[in-house]
Amino acid sequence: MAKLIKTPVKGMSDMLPADMRLREHVLALIKENYVRYGFSQIETPCMEHIENLTSKQGGENEKLIFKVMKRGAELERAMQDENGELADFGMRYDLTVPLSRYYANHSAELPSPFKALQIGAVWRADRPQKGRFRQFTQCDIDILGDDSVLSEIELLTATSSTLQKIFEEADIHGFTLHVNDRRILRAMAAYAGFAEEDYDTVFIELDKMDKIGRDGVRASLLENGFAEASVDTYLSLFDGDTENLRAFAGKMTEAGVLEASVLASLETILACVRPMVSSDVKIVFDPTLVRGMSYYTGTIFEVTLDRYNFSIAGGGRYDEMIGKFSGQRVPACGFSIGFERIVTILKDVEAEKKTEKTRKVALLLENGMASDKMRDVFARAAALRAEGVTVTVQPLKKNAKFQIDRLTEDGYTEIERIYRD
Repeated sequence: MAKLIKTPVKGMSDMLPADMRLREHVLALIKENYVRYGFSQIETPCMEHIENLTSKQGGENEKLIFKVMKRGAELERAMQDENGELADFGMRYDLTVPLSRYYANHSAELPSPFKALQIGAVWRADRPQKGRFRQFTQCDIDILGDDSVLSEIELLTATSSTLQKIFEEADIHGFTLHVNDRRILRAMAAYAGFAEEDYDTVFIELDKMDKIGRDGVRASLLENGFAEASVDTYLSLFDGDTENLRAFAGKMTEAGVLEASVLASLETILACVRPMVSSDVKIVFDPTLVRGMSYYTGTIFEVTLDRYNFSIAGGGRYDEMIGKFSGQRVPACGFSIGFERIVTILKDVEAEKKTEKTRKVALLLENGMASDKMRDVFARAAALRAEGVTVTVQPLKKNAKFQIDRLTEDGYTEIERIYRD
């Protein structure tokens, strides 16, 4: 009989009571704040039809689907067919595709615009690492049926205020909201002379700018076989102040590759959001922001926090996805909080605080100690406490190793065993 494995699947986690307390507290903050902005909570199934998940809308995530095989006679027939699809369902890799199907199915029963709040687990067959899991929770807000910039403004301010509430409790201050537009990305590629069918390849290389730098992006583009003139023209766009939207994108409107309305709408979004976020939250135009999902059609955004090399929230406008389910164009815009990454950050901060806290001393007394010696121990503990030291006095247990391990976990760095003799 095979030995059973007690550890969870790699990239998935057991949750201890302390983990659940933290997670439930953060979820409560998220729900409470988003409801105040008028979002209504919904739920979709964890599985979707495989056709929906492989519709070329999920970008690289479509390579990470946990597929669910057909069953019984259907599976047998599929196995006999040389080109047969063995899966009919898949575990959802995000909440946006399920939401689009949901809205197409229930739009007659929902208000317009519809402000949806969705929290649930998603699954990706990814390579696990810090901040990256195979099963994780996403927290999404979406506004469906509104093609005005009000959606972007509402999503950015709601998410910013929610993150602020979460981080303030942990004494974390300041994060950055990065904003761009897929239409500006396309205009940049057109301005440089890249062929339209090559845009996605160009975007993939641009997305690496923060990791490999401008020279690295140039080398990668040249390795992909692009003309040196186009590559140099493209990268010359990043000369000067790239956070100045008008200066950066104005030359593209003048060249006729970017509609002036795109520039105007992004300026309105930035102008309206800036005064509504805290002074220690930075909002910037970021022309290197790409977002990997191919379903984005307009404004895109992402949130980063200093010291961490991953984003903690992201989203954008996806006006064409719902129409693929319903046959009718429905404007849509959403923002997703990376819940697991935020929990990871909060745990890191808590661990740092434990090491930075006041000196902590544990005095462990063997049973049967004489009263005068015990009195001396308590007098010593009182003197230490008067100096601002945290002191606990406990009986020394038979399983001293376990006792000491638990005290160490609680931040006690000085642990002394005191025997009766």
